[in-house]
Amino acid sequence: MKNKNYEIIVNKSKDISLRWRSVPAPQRGELIRQFGNELRLQKESLAKTITKEARKIQTESLGEVQEAIDMCDFAVGLSRQLYGLTMPSERPNHRLQELWHPLGVVGCITAFNFPMAVFAWNFCLAAVCGNSIIWKPSPHSNECAKGIKDAWDKVSGEFSDLILVLEGGNEEAVSICKDNRITLVSATGSTQMGKELAPIVSARLGKLLLELGGNNAAIVCPSADLDLTIKGIAFSACGTTGQRCTSLRRLFVHKDIYEDCVRRLKKCFDDLVIGCPSKEDSQIGPLISKNSYDSMQHVLDSLRDKNVEVIGGERLEIEDSDEYYVKPALVLVKNIEDEMLTETFAPILYVKEYEEVEDAIHMQNNVSQGLSSSIFTNDIRESELFLSESGSDCGIANVNIGTSGAEIGGAFGGEKDTGGGRESGSDAWKNYMRRVTATINYGDELPLAQGVEFDEG
Repeated sequence: MKNKNYEIIVNKSKDISLRWRSVPAPQRGELIRQFGNELRLQKESLAKTITKEARKIQTESLGEVQEAIDMCDFAVGLSRQLYGLTMPSERPNHRLQELWHPLGVVGCITAFNFPMAVFAWNFCLAAVCGNSIIWKPSPHSNECAKGIKDAWDKVSGEFSDLILVLEGGNEEAVSICKDNRITLVSATGSTQMGKELAPIVSARLGKLLLELGGNNAAIVCPSADLDLTIKGIAFSACGTTGQRCTSLRRLFVHKDIYEDCVRRLKKCFDDLVIGCPSKEDSQIGPLISKNSYDSMQHVLDSLRDKNVEVIGGERLEIEDSDEYYVKPALVLVKNIEDEMLTETFAPILYVKEYEEVEDAIHMQNNVSQGLSSSIFTNDIRESELFLSESGSDCGIANVNIGTSGAEIGGAFGGEKDTGGGRESGSDAWKNYMRRVTATINYGDELPLAQGVEFDEG
């Protein structure tokens, strides 16, 4: 039984979508431009809210707000580029045209680790395409959602209800998924969450955009620039305390440079500044919860029981805090362990040596997830193989850059258990619209397709 507040929110969102869709797209873009400007004015305060709730370091929090601003800029340009095709007809005095129209109400379910950016990916595109949005943030980031909503309310005027926030947990997420009035559900979270929500949306033949877990890998080749490589690995594995869907989980290093690479990684991990995320010099903050810490320790204990070498991973007492600060863990594996095949949302990096790059690519791909991947090499043959149809099977494949840090201009998302959805740049906007193919006859005769004759008697 849906509560009254839920019904009020959905009905408001439906009503505003009917008015908003009739606003010309460039005018919709203008309002998004004003929203971006308001975010610029509030950048510092919004970043502080992210640091407070998501426990991200200051530079990451500021970067996330900037990403939301950048999405506004992207959407403004997009508002004049919602192009459809014109196609030649096989019939004289006819043409075929592709039209794109708004879906209506979009449901957006987001996770704690990017409490503003992922919403902006969805909202900016959905709104400029003519849709309203109901946002169910993570319970860990309700203040972040309020901050975004307040910024929108300052510029939106009569279109304030274009963003409506639905606080809650699993019950509210399920309500969104079951609701026929919500045309598209965009959900970001764990693979398990996606597997639970997807059948609900599919049962009503609704549209679904899933951005789920990633068990991301990088390959380090003999020709790699190790100074660049170590920096890319460290950020990808430890940034946001290993709590990104694009965080680096598995590292395959060529046998000729394995010892050197591991030695440098150990030193790099030892030198990381772990501390209160509101302090300027902190590079790593705490895990989001005790559950996250317990999951990390369960995996590491399981590996130690197998006599696998684990370096780091212990809890650190920081500044009399009761939060769960941890030292990132390096796990040196000889074989592919079961623990490597499942994503643990914590800073655990498995390191294994390889002999042939084809073997490394196979090990990288041999998991159920397919979000992000990278290769570090100065050999063009290796990089091109990695990017080819025989290479990485992930939605993101990088060369000489880590698995984290995607730019908004490209479509973001992955394959297999990652869900197959695409958000942010490129033509991801098409997810938020419905396609119409129109045939226009501008002649005074009606020839039928494929030469069919159907004359009146």
